[in-house]
Amino acid sequence: MKDNNKAPCIAVLGTGSDVGKSIVVTAICRFFADLGLKVAPYKSQNMSNNSGVTPEGLEMGRAQIVQAEGAGTTPHVDMNPILLKPTSDVESQVIVNGLVWQNCSAESYHKKKEELFAIAAQSLDRLREQYDLVVIEGAGSCAEVNLMAHDIVNFKIAEYAEASVILVGDIHRGGVFAQIAGTLDCIPDAYKNLVKGVIINRFRGDISLFHDGVQWIENKTQKKVLGVLPWYTHIEIEAEDSVMIEKVSKKLPNHPKGHMIAVIRLPHIANFNDIDPLLNLEGVEVFFLTRVCDLNMASAVIIPGSKNTRADLCWLHKKGWSDALRAYVDKGGHVLGICAGYQIMGKRVMDPEGFEGKPGETKGLSLLPVETVLKAPKTTTLSRFRWQESEGFGYEIHMGHTIVPKGRHPLIIHERNSEPADSQDGCLSENNRCMGTYLHGFFDSCKITQKWLNLIGADSASCLKDRGLEERNKQYDLLADHLRKHIDTDYMKGLVFGSSEL
Repeated sequence: MKDNNKAPCIAVLGTGSDVGKSIVVTAICRFFADLGLKVAPYKSQNMSNNSGVTPEGLEMGRAQIVQAEGAGTTPHVDMNPILLKPTSDVESQVIVNGLVWQNCSAESYHKKKEELFAIAAQSLDRLREQYDLVVIEGAGSCAEVNLMAHDIVNFKIAEYAEASVILVGDIHRGGVFAQIAGTLDCIPDAYKNLVKGVIINRFRGDISLFHDGVQWIENKTQKKVLGVLPWYTHIEIEAEDSVMIEKVSKKLPNHPKGHMIAVIRLPHIANFNDIDPLLNLEGVEVFFLTRVCDLNMASAVIIPGSKNTRADLCWLHKKGWSDALRAYVDKGGHVLGICAGYQIMGKRVMDPEGFEGKPGETKGLSLLPVETVLKAPKTTTLSRFRWQESEGFGYEIHMGHTIVPKGRHPLIIHERNSEPADSQDGCLSENNRCMGTYLHGFFDSCKITQKWLNLIGADSASCLKDRGLEERNKQYDLLADHLRKHIDTDYMKGLVFGSSEL
């Protein structure tokens, strides 16, 4: 352990985006927590429209919330002090220390990097004073030479923390030798010296056939390969990026294996992990759609969250979804909107102050008798709710207020941020075919999911387990076992403690 009063750090950096850094960090957090250490995850800057809420009612990246759960600790915004939520190709809403800071273009954000790095460093310092170990996650590729001088999330923060760096490469996407050797060739010697080892992720097949590959990497780079992590299918960990939402279907099958749920893949889709619990239901198939197609075989259509409600609403009108969804409902179909999807289902969405772009209003789908005004402050809560006799848990992250006719609220919220509450949420149409809610995590409760399945006529489908913390902890244990089996954990402990023994 380093000779100072601050906790040591391990940094997990990647050869590219989506190589599995978040999952590896979660596994490392769980491994060291199982040794009795107080462990904190940390990512100085995250760019994601998948966010969550801390017990204090502050917003941070979902990935760091998952990592905190894996570490057995309470999520705190110091673990993700800067969150960028893209609202367009060139602009993002910037969340600093859990609160909306401002909307920035890429150029204006770049000019604020020095100020933001100082904020990020302060968060890391606080974590190192409160925890025994901090596991840092990088972002994207750590070898983007055109961005390196102003980077605040990869080697700059690792150097500031005096962290031992583990480089993660993804063999599944191919070119893993070039990924690793090329990354090390692109970075300065000072950064190269921080790299203490390599993990090969997502291997398929017989690992014994890759022994020569490990030897080549070690000879070429003079860096130890800590291990090769095989592809797994037996562990369910919420992912920061979902392959599922990119696997869009052109149409729904004529002969489904079960009840079909269609999810509209919005251009600015957010918190897509809301759909995850449906992917493993018995008797249910989920399809992501971008193009209008025949929906009559679908038991329900879901309109998910969005980081740019009005832009995605205009996209729905332009692509013909408005008429298709109304016709589908007229024929007996069911539609559920979550958060922005709920706003989209109403009569209109008004943005008088221009929170999402040019001020104005956009006509909604008119599937629900509600109207929404986008306005501050942003609602961020952990919430417990009831749908008649069924209990659920979730979280709210949204701008604005939705006006709902009396008697049309289906949900009662009885707790927000651990404080008693007595308020209503959502809207259910008179024909019970259209429903909207602000609650993310709506399907995490089996009883709520089953009630919705019954509502849409999918009674034969079944939800077998909640996705609460107890179940998630079982998955984190499996992930730590996976790490122990395939990684040289003695070497990894030595990076932290200076020896292979605690």
